[in-house]
Parts: sequence; C-alpha cells; structure tokens
Amino acid sequence: MAQFLFITDLDNTLVGDDEALATLNERLLHHRKTYGTRIVYSTGRSHQSYLGLREEKRLIEPDAVINGVGTEIYLADQSSPNSEWSEQLTQGWNRDRILASVTHFADLTPQPQAEQNPFKISFFLSDAVASDVLPRLEQRLKEEGFAVNIIYSSGQDLDLLPIRANKGLAMTFLREAWQFNPQRTVACGDSGNDRALFERGEERGIIVGNAQPELREWHQAHPSPHRYMAEESCAGGIMEGLLHFGFFA
Repeated sequence: MAQFLFITDLDNTLVGDDEALATLNERLLHHRKTYGTRIVYSTGRSHQSYLGLREEKRLIEPDAVINGVGTEIYLADQSSPNSEWSEQLTQGWNRDRILASVTHFADLTPQPQAEQNPFKISFFLSDAVASDVLPRLEQRLKEEGFAVNIIYSSGQDLDLLPIRANKGLAMTFLREAWQFNPQRTVACGDSGNDRALFERGEERGIIVGNAQPELREWHQAHPSPHRYMAEESCAGGIMEGLLHFGFFA
C-alpha cells in the first residue's frame, strides 16, 4: 500500500448509497492518515451548493475541491478560488461576449444564477433537441472566434467553459502541483462532464455502475486498460474499482 491521489465526482458517484459511502469514507480516512493519500472532490456544483451537500452527507473534509466543472479550485486552506488556476482560465475568455453570441438560441434556458460563475456559462438543453443544437452552437462560436469548451451531460446540462477548463485539466493541475504520477492517480465519475477525467493519459479511471448512457457509450467506443467499468453503483462501484487497481487491498 502507498499514497495515491483520489479524485471523485459527487452526485451519483460518491454520493447515492449512504451505507457504501460510510464504508468508503472509513477506508479513505485510514489511507490518508496512514499513507498520505490526497482526497479531491470534482463536481459541477457551485462551491456554496457543494458545502451544503458536504454538511448533509457528512463528507470527508477534502484536500481540495474542484467546483463548476473544473472552473474553480479550492484548496483546503483557502476560502476563495485558487488564483493561479483562475489566472490560467482568463486567457482567451470573454464571458460577456460569449454569452451575447449564444443568446439567440431559443432552446437554451439559463440555469439559476447560483450555478453561474465568471468562468462558467450554464444552460438547460433538452436531450430531444441537443443533437441539432450543439453542432450549430459550436459552429456559431467558431465563427465568432471563440475557443470554448462545450460540455453536455445528463441529458440536460450544457456548460460553456474556457478552453483551458474542465475536470481533467483541473485534475492535472493538482496532480502536478502535488507531484503525483498518473499511475498513482485515480478519478471516478458517472456522466458526460466526467469524461475529461478519463481522457488525460495514464491516470486510472473508475466509471460507476449507475453511469449515464452518454459515458457508458463513450467508454465502450474508447476502451482503455486504465479505465474500469464497475458493476456496483456509487460509492460501492468506487470501492470495487479501487480494489481492481490495487489502491485498496
């Protein structure tokens, strides 16, 4: 056994099975105390929303939390987003102009203000029209000269982010800052906005058994020995994957 970097999505990945979560929390706390393992939450939630969930589910205090689909990083000793990460996202990003460029798309419904942030523009988009709207949206942004990460997940959530922002890039930022190699890094997720966690390189990936079809289909189309598709759901699936990769014995 040795330390590793553990990164997980929250809703329907870490959270969703309270009994399995309690067991996983116990193992993770022991591993952090004994070996120095780092624990990171990576979520689409705003920081305020995350704090509410952490209190409700009695989550382990993490070493860092990635909020807003990779647009904010809070280290354990910071009460505001990490400035070094934020500075990287400003390059080529003009939130007001990008927002103005897409407002004429009638199928886009803005998400509540609490889910917006300076580096994240979020809409609801029905799955029934997404296959038509997304290519037109991408073309419009290209014509306007904007390099934007377009992330669609869970059949309804559309996020426009700086080209340098997503969950995978935020994971790499922390991994390199803490000097973990990819083989000692494991990321867990269930939906389309977690895909970036599994595309970086040799980091190990765990897809929980209750994953969304969009992520299952991508996994099947892009098989990798570094990625594991669990049978169990939520925290139970994470435990299964950690055993598979040998992070837990």
